[in-house]
Amino acid sequence: MAWVVAVAAADTALLWLAGTEGWVLAAFAAVTGLAMAVSPRRPLAAFLAALSLAVLTGGSYALLVCTGYQAGRRMSARRDTIVAFAATVAHLGAILMIAQRTALAPEPFVVLARAGVLTALPVLAGRYLAQQREHQRRERELIAERERLRIARDMHDSLGHLLGLVSVQAAALEISALPAEQRGAVRSLAGTARTAMAELHEVVGALRHADRPGVEGIDELVARAAAAGLAVTVERSGSAAPLAEPDAGHAAHRVVQEGLTNAARHAPGAPIRVSLDWQPDALLVSVANPAVTRTGQATQGGAGLAGLSERVRAAGGLLRVRAEPHEFRLVAMLPLAQDAVGAPA
Repeated sequence: MAWVVAVAAADTALLWLAGTEGWVLAAFAAVTGLAMAVSPRRPLAAFLAALSLAVLTGGSYALLVCTGYQAGRRMSARRDTIVAFAATVAHLGAILMIAQRTALAPEPFVVLARAGVLTALPVLAGRYLAQQREHQRRERELIAERERLRIARDMHDSLGHLLGLVSVQAAALEISALPAEQRGAVRSLAGTARTAMAELHEVVGALRHADRPGVEGIDELVARAAAAGLAVTVERSGSAAPLAEPDAGHAAHRVVQEGLTNAARHAPGAPIRVSLDWQPDALLVSVANPAVTRTGQATQGGAGLAGLSERVRAAGGLLRVRAEPHEFRLVAMLPLAQDAVGAPA
């Protein structure tokens, strides 16, 4: 609420100093306050209102900066980005036309620079911070996943080893010459140890695979990337079949995620092609984008690809990075389950 009052007061004071009085000043203050109030929930509408007020009044500087920043932070759909860009260009054209008709107007490049600082710069700052937050969220998820896997490995290695020894010793006692009452107790102990082993495997499996998206989550991943402004297309071929390893589906999901992240970082705005090709004995997952960035340098894989390669190998597959003359491609091969290989499509 304090920001709403502060922005409305600042822009209204500037308009009053410019000589505006009466009901126009009151209406301007009300519209400015309303635009600021709705900007957290309707950032694009608030930004468009700020652009309109700026053209009508020649002011609204604080409102432009604040609503532009909110729009950059919260806009995710490509359509909203296009609308905001078109509105900014229209605003720029309008103020240039007005400046040409005003005798005391500054030079056109001054008008352009001021418009860029008040409109484009806040939007870009908001988009940058939003992308940073998304990157940090992914990093936190990755750290949490690694910790969960570490706990699962520790439980499997330590408790599994101890329970395995108990099971072996109990099995040896079962076949030894013991009195009937002791043989029953040993048999009960062996059964309890085997049950504990089975429950341990279930817990470890839950820790390793809980809330981990697989191949079926790739569509949602691509949809989120498209909503964020990436030009993504998906190609599918072959008949889907079970993969050989439980982790293989998540590895395929991570290949697509890393490929999209790499393409967005090194070739922003370039078209991205995701391919899921179900071969008779394996799933081929690839993410391809142009190999040349805006600076003319070929894209290179980051440190994330090393961890991804380990993940794919752990799932029984192979990961390859292909830097062709005009295309950068990330390709993973994940084998199918034995009962699916050779099965009729």
